Order: sequence, then C-alpha cells, then structure tokens
Amino acid sequence: MHIPRSSGILLHPTSLPTAFGIGDIGPAAYRFVDFLADSAQQWWQVLPLGPTGYGNSPYMCFSAFAGNPMLISPELLVADGLLEAFDIENPPKFPSGRVDYAAAIDYKTNLLSRSYERFKRRFAPNYPEAFVSFCQSNAFWLDDYVLFRAIKRAHQERMWTEWEPAIANREPKALERWRALAGDALQFGKYMEYLFAKQWRALREHCEKSGIRIIGDLPIYVAHDSADVWANRELFHLDENGRPTVIAGVPPDYFSATGQRWGNPLYRWREATDKLYRWWTERMRTTFTVVDLVRIDHFRGFEAYWEIPASEPTAVHGRWVKGPGAEFFSKMRGALSDLPIIAEDLGVITPEVDELRDTFGFPGMRILQMAFGNDPKASDYRPHSHVPNSVVYTATHDHNTTVGWFTAPPGAESTQTASEVAAERQHALEYLGSDAANIHLKFIRMAMGSVANLCIFPLQDLFGLGTEHRMNRPGTMSGNWEWRFTDEMITTDVSEMLRRLTLLFERVHSFPHVSTG
Repeated sequence: MHIPRSSGILLHPTSLPTAFGIGDIGPAAYRFVDFLADSAQQWWQVLPLGPTGYGNSPYMCFSAFAGNPMLISPELLVADGLLEAFDIENPPKFPSGRVDYAAAIDYKTNLLSRSYERFKRRFAPNYPEAFVSFCQSNAFWLDDYVLFRAIKRAHQERMWTEWEPAIANREPKALERWRALAGDALQFGKYMEYLFAKQWRALREHCEKSGIRIIGDLPIYVAHDSADVWANRELFHLDENGRPTVIAGVPPDYFSATGQRWGNPLYRWREATDKLYRWWTERMRTTFTVVDLVRIDHFRGFEAYWEIPASEPTAVHGRWVKGPGAEFFSKMRGALSDLPIIAEDLGVITPEVDELRDTFGFPGMRILQMAFGNDPKASDYRPHSHVPNSVVYTATHDHNTTVGWFTAPPGAESTQTASEVAAERQHALEYLGSDAANIHLKFIRMAMGSVANLCIFPLQDLFGLGTEHRMNRPGTMSGNWEWRFTDEMITTDVSEMLRRLTLLFERVHSFPHVSTG
C-alpha cells in the first residue's frame, strides 16, 4: 500500500470525552473525525480495540479478534431503540480527565445487559438476519471467546489455568456441559460483539466520507489469559498445565534498566507451523476488515525475539531466538494479497530486521523524541535522515508527552542521567535553532516538514500537555491507559492552526476509494 504524503493524530477511543466514564465510538468519535477533517488530517491512529484484561492494557486482551464492549456507545443504542433515553439520563459522576475503569465497566455492563433484554423481547427467537449472519461468519473465534468469558466469570475471573482441569483442558464432555450451563450468557456475549462491529462499521463509513483512514495496532503477542491461548494451546510454549515455559519481553533499554517482562507466551513457530500460520492468516484478515492500515507492534519479533524463562522475575536474563522471518510475510501475502502494514521497528534493531522490513516494503517508524540522545540509532530518527517510506512520530503511546519529555526531572521517566538529559535537550534546541517555548508545536512542525510520507502525533502533543497526561509508562503496572481529553480542549483556533501547518507542508492528498466492508 502506497501512503501519500499526509498526517494524522494518535488517540485511542477510550480517551474521547463522554458522560459514561470511558470514551466510546458514538457521537464523540464522530465529532473527533469531523475535527480531523476540518484540520486537514487524513489519519486516525488507534491502539488495539480488543476487550482488555489485567491492568486495562489494550495490549493484553482476552481475544485477538473481539472488540471491546466498553467502546459501545449508549447514545447510539438509544438511537436504535435498544435503550430508552431515561436509561442514560443520569449516569454517575465520573472523572472527566481519566477513565475509572472499575466504575465505568460496572455502569456500562449494566446498560448493555438492559439493552440485551430489550433486544430479546423485540426479536427472540427470530433474531435479525444481520445478527445471525455476524454470529455465523465469525464463529471460528466468537464461539470460543464467549464461552471463555462465561467460564471465566463463573470462576470469579481467575485465569483459565486455575479452572477445574476438565474445562481448562477443553475435554469434549466438559465443553458440552459448560455450553449448557452458560446458556444465555453466550448469546449476550455475541450480542455485545455484534453491537461493537455494527457501531464500528458505521464509524468507519463516516471516516471514509470525511476523507479519514484508520490506522490500527496489532500486537505480535497475545495474552496468556485469553481465549486464543486457551483454545489453541498447541500453538504456544506451554507446560502440561497450560502455563508458559518461556515468555516474551525485551532486554534492558531506554525505558527500564531491567528490561520489560511482558509475560506473553511465545509461539511454537517450528512445531506448530501449519495451524499457526492459519491462525495468523485469520487474525490478519479480520484486522484488515476493521482498519485501513495496521501498525504491527514489536515487528522485530518476527526476525528474532527475546525469550525469557518464565521463572525469571525480570527480562535481564534471556536470549535472542530466530523468528519465522520472511517466510511469515510471504505466506501472509500469498493468502491476503495486500499487506498494508507499518513496521514498529523500535528498540534493538539489527540489519536483519531492517532487511526484513525493506524486503516487503513496509514503512518503519521514526520517533523525534528518540532523535537527540546518545543511542547509536538516534541519528536515524533525525529528520535529515528520514526516508519517504517511513512514518514520523513526535512520540507514541509508550512515550512521554513532548512537553513532559522536555521538562520531566532526570530519572523520573527514563533511565538517563541528569547530564544525559541535559545534553539531549540542548541537542534538540540546537537542531531546532530555537528556544524551548512551545516545544510541542516545534516538534509537530519538525515532523510535518520531514520527507517521511506519513506524520503522526499524539493528541496530547497538539494540546501541549505535560507528563501527567501521558498514556502509558512501560514497565509499570498501574495508572496507565486512563487519559481522556475534554471537549473544551478542541477549539477552532487549534483546528485552524493545524490546518495551516498541514497545508504549508503539503500533507493533503486524496486517497483511492477503499470499501469498509
């Protein structure tokens, strides 16, 4: 996929302002798309859209295929007659600038349950053809997923390895018994996924009419506590009890002196090849029905990955193991034809990773916050070293905001020393030929002026927000994924400024028509 010279904003839907405790894909999302279009932007980049588990991380989902029901809009359910207006008139008083996940999940689950009861009264047992068709066409993942969630609730949300052995091991009689026990809970699970798919499809249609394309995010790994691993144990390095023997992560780096111990089980690339490739093909195919372009998180793991013994408390002690490499993408291209992919090629990147990315023509990433330190690859991130087939970011969801990056005390947000931080900031100012005033806008301007075809920046950088507004701190377990903006932050002046900047650097081009399916 050729990406014309263009730009866009990184914002996860949970960060949108709503009255329901968490952002969703209803009216606030439509207003955001209109803001993008008015500001001459052509891309909206989101994080993974799946149902989140431990720590509320979109990179640790209960399914690699499902959508997050918490993103379903209550307002659109009222418009569809699946809720009454009084159902949503007096929501609890939620925080305006952050997501209180426990409170929001409790409130919205109750609303979704009410809407399901109304749906059943209106249609059961002769459900609408659209619902029946959705369930049938997605049965290859949907049936296992809704059963997984029902059994998990019955076990007080414990991990599947802690369930009774018969169902943890998916013994046929146990599966049959639990399907009977779960009963209507399975239909409720399917109903929520149907609603998400229906609302997301409508939002994508609005995006297309507005000239906006969506960039999704596909994590290379899946959560251990997921329907994917429970239903496909043979694809992963697990012991006889279903627990990982080796896990994913990265060695010590800029973010952490002990590395990042993600905990995801690793794929059995050599032993489970055929079935694993079929599973990946369906995963990629499903992803491309939801977004126009996808960032593959931790792309370097396809060339070689950091394997950590599951018994290790940190990521320090691990080893590099060769991944499937070019064979993987050749098979995906053979099955899917087009692969509109951005390669997240950050971290410990070798010539072999660069070769894999370039062989398939995938654009890599250039992060401006990483351009002025003493890392050996920092020079690659400076605008004069960029190449057209790349994506330039001021920062990603894992980085500090640009204002926070420039002002945070040494040691608070990275492993750098005070002298390293001071030298990095001085280097950035010398490169800019300017002072630190409005550093966020100067970084956006620097990104816009790059020769990289695509320019993306987090919404926090457009607003000039500080460290307290960052989305995620890698290696930390709480307080992440909570940030939300408020309606008053988006003004006509902000939109007009961004539009002028985008036109100045000639980042407005038309796209060929792409069906949203």
